Amino acid sequence: MDLIYWKALILGIVEGLTEFLPISSTGHLIVVGNLLNFNDERGKLFEIVIQSAAILAVMWEYRAKIMLVLAGLQRREAAAQRFTFNIMIAFMPLALIGLAFGKHIKEALFNPITVAVTSIIGALFILWAEKRQHTVSVVSVDDLNWKDGLKIGCAQALALIPGTSRSGATIIGGLFFGLSRKAATEFTFFLAMPTLIAATLYDLYKERALLSSDDWGMWTIGFIASFISAFLCVRWLLRYISSHDFTVFAWYRIVFGMVVLGTYYSGLVSWSAA
Repeated sequence: MDLIYWKALILGIVEGLTEFLPISSTGHLIVVGNLLNFNDERGKLFEIVIQSAAILAVMWEYRAKIMLVLAGLQRREAAAQRFTFNIMIAFMPLALIGLAFGKHIKEALFNPITVAVTSIIGALFILWAEKRQHTVSVVSVDDLNWKDGLKIGCAQALALIPGTSRSGATIIGGLFFGLSRKAATEFTFFLAMPTLIAATLYDLYKERALLSSDDWGMWTIGFIASFISAFLCVRWLLRYISSHDFTVFAWYRIVFGMVVLGTYYSGLVSWSAA
């Protein structure tokens, strides 16, 4: 198998395993893409493709809930309308800030050193969230109101900074705002659907000139790897949070960040600093 296919397989697995864990998929793709020397424009387009696979994986896992909500909207059920409205409200902060400043953020901050620093900072917030008294006022995603959705949406907007983690920001934000672990995690999954679909379509439109039939093999391998690993990861995470907290992810983030910074300042790895 050609080297490019091995790179596609590795990055597909990385995307699937990290997209819905609070450890930043974007950050890991920047770091791993840097290591594999696959962070050029072609690599950026590939990341869009494998991200779409992760979206489909979580949509497949929650297909029953999605169909239930769609049926409820057709019947104009209040619960389905409230759920949908909450998702829309939560989606808006990241969408607006991303459209206004996304290009500048990518130019200035999308590098391994920023990822390492924000990974460690994010870990400290996770540890803080787990140490503080956690009072649950929202047990299920169906119990959220629009104010809860807006607050979580503002937390998600922090994920525009690479290394922060979109899922980490929304899950930990949810804990701070009184959601149960299950509600915070599931709302993160549902919010990921419009967020990642919109980002994928927007980025595909911008990078449409790079689309080439020569890359179909690479895309297929990465897509399948991302879908399978994301699907398995989502199922694992739902089981994990039923009896564990998120502390282990905080320590992982700290180790990850320290390794990147240590190898950079020691000269062991020539990370792209900008």
